[in-house]
Amino acid sequence: MESMLFAQDATLPAKAAEGGIYADGTYLRNNPEWHSGDSPWKAGHIKALLDRNGVAPATVCEVGCGAGEVLLSLGRLMPESTQFFGYDISPDAYGLCAAKSGANFKFRLANLLDEPVHFDMVMAVDVFEHVEDYFGFLRKLRGKARYKVFHIPLDLSAFAVARREPLLHLWRQVGHIHQFTRDTAIAALEHTGYRIVDEAYTCGRTELPNQGWKTRLLKWPRKALHAVSPHLAARLLGGYSLLVIAE
Repeated sequence: MESMLFAQDATLPAKAAEGGIYADGTYLRNNPEWHSGDSPWKAGHIKALLDRNGVAPATVCEVGCGAGEVLLSLGRLMPESTQFFGYDISPDAYGLCAAKSGANFKFRLANLLDEPVHFDMVMAVDVFEHVEDYFGFLRKLRGKARYKVFHIPLDLSAFAVARREPLLHLWRQVGHIHQFTRDTAIAALEHTGYRIVDEAYTCGRTELPNQGWKTRLLKWPRKALHAVSPHLAARLLGGYSLLVIAE
């Protein structure tokens, strides 16, 4: 569930709510690799946050695991004894990740929230901005593990609001039916009962290769403003996500 490419039509909210694009092949056609290319980058940031807080889970679960590459990438950075479990509701996603199962990696075509399971840590990587009832999702997810890790796109920035079109693009073509700043993301987690342990910004626009020319043009202004204030860089120029570990 790391991103969606919707057709631009009036039924977008209904499609997002039903999850139909996951079952009818639309998402797979638009994203044949299910965003696997960003997975090692995300896993590296997650591992750094865990190390910084002395968190060493023996069992790790990911809800909305997609192609399973975040779990596999994280597995390369953690002890061999760590057990990894991926859940996704999409048959297409399951078709991609099921073949990657192994002794330490198990994948299920199921809704984690309906399963009577508990883990040391559960991850929701670029997930709840796609979920219509994200408050309900977060409340149910809270009981699935001691530690919860979230990677949350921060779509709302002064630059995005001023241009208008980026926010419409995110709604219509990327499937972000909820859009956040750092403060509203933290408020949503606290409102649904989470205690924030630590947080960190990630910025794919400056850290990942193969960006478009507009993104490349803003790379150095983003870096310069980040050096002064990461919060200000995220609020003004955007391109950031928030990585959170919570209990």
